[in-house]
Amino acid sequence: MVKYFCCAGLLKSSWDQVCVAFWQRYPNPYSNHVLTEDILFREVTPSNCLISRRLLTKTSRAPRWMERYLPKHMASSAYIIEDSIVDPQTRTMTTLTWNISHARLMSVEERCEYCINPENGSWTEIKREAWISSNVYGLSRAIQEFGLARFKTSVTKTMKGFEYVLAKMQGETPSRTLAETATERARETALAAKEKAKGLASHAQKKQYV
Repeated sequence: MVKYFCCAGLLKSSWDQVCVAFWQRYPNPYSNHVLTEDILFREVTPSNCLISRRLLTKTSRAPRWMERYLPKHMASSAYIIEDSIVDPQTRTMTTLTWNISHARLMSVEERCEYCINPENGSWTEIKREAWISSNVYGLSRAIQEFGLARFKTSVTKTMKGFEYVLAKMQGETPSRTLAETATERARETALAAKEKAKGLASHAQKKQYV
């Protein structure tokens, strides 16, 4: 069984500004859990669409009852694949993300579409869908509920992070001061995570671009 979730968000900035902010949104005070981001593939199609694939390394602390199902060295980190396509003709950006670590325990797939708000051409609308599943016998429902709750919290932080980056781009004072995003220990952790992620990425399940 799969847990499905959908929602819509609104950013009071133009589609062009949001697309630029999308590539500049890390770091921000709401994304300290994002350790690294690496471009694995990028191409401009004959129709001028920009297709990209990125690997994101994030901290992902599991609850204690779930930790016993994870290897000790993987219990606090997660590796995410993000596919995106930016279409300047239709003025849409579509992203598809999914986890390549802990996938047997819990799989989270998210699809987002960024488009011009029909009521105000200067604003951007985000349509978000998510599918959360687990195959752990006897615990799948509890794991899915945990995944859904964490996903909803993540959406709130994502929107706040977007607003923060957009405010800085537009020369405004963000509502929150940008905190230091890495201590020496965090940098070492990120470097180690990147090396592990490269190996995992090479075994990632192939998916078609959205």
